[in-house]
Amino acid sequence: MAQNKREIEDLIFGVRAVIEAVKAKKTINKIMIQRGMDKALFKELKEALANKKYTLQFVPPQKINKLTTKNHQGVVAFISPVEYQDLEKILAAVFERGDSPNILVLDRITDVRNFGAIARTAECSGVHAIVVPDRHSALITSDAIKTSSGALHKIPVCKTRDLPQTVEYLKTSGLRVVACTEKTNDFVFDVSLAGPTAIIMGSEEDGISRELLSLAHQRAKIPLLGTVGSYNVGVASGIVLYEKMRQMILE
Repeated sequence: MAQNKREIEDLIFGVRAVIEAVKAKKTINKIMIQRGMDKALFKELKEALANKKYTLQFVPPQKINKLTTKNHQGVVAFISPVEYQDLEKILAAVFERGDSPNILVLDRITDVRNFGAIARTAECSGVHAIVVPDRHSALITSDAIKTSSGALHKIPVCKTRDLPQTVEYLKTSGLRVVACTEKTNDFVFDVSLAGPTAIIMGSEEDGISRELLSLAHQRAKIPLLGTVGSYNVGVASGIVLYEKMRQMILE
């Protein structure tokens, strides 16, 4: 029961409620639409969503029924408790202040608590913005806010439809892109993280995608002495961001 209550805090349901949220320009993480929902209601919803950049998921009715037992009319929307920010504006502001941009790119980090913990570490270590894809990424929910100890209210999060294209943009903006992966012989402590940098951390399941790895200026790994094979991504992010901060202080 507690789980349902926590989820409902980030959820609105019903065609009219979702349309009003769209009109009010609420920050919406994603919209779930029931397959085969009433045609008239779907037409009204479709018109409201025309030319809007929302993440839509068409799902069986059972999935929506698990989220709420109330009259959802075949549509629910997950409202973000924070507004997503514009990466270009953030970079411009950082450069104007004379600072070196420090950007964290999260490739398909789907666990909400990992995401919240990473955001907390990022805020404490001077990261200017976190970049996430609009699909296959943890949503900013009340759980994520709680796990971040409120850091997600302080650190900008930028959502992108094309993560490789965004990484290319960071490169052309003068940032050095470092991918944290075990697929290298270079330890993170021997890699330069000083200056304008974008650090990429990969998914809990299969790490950083090949496309993003190919875009990185350099790869870096964390030493392992045990036999498990990898660190939790939240812990790994903490190690790498601390090393980045250490190098910044010594610069």
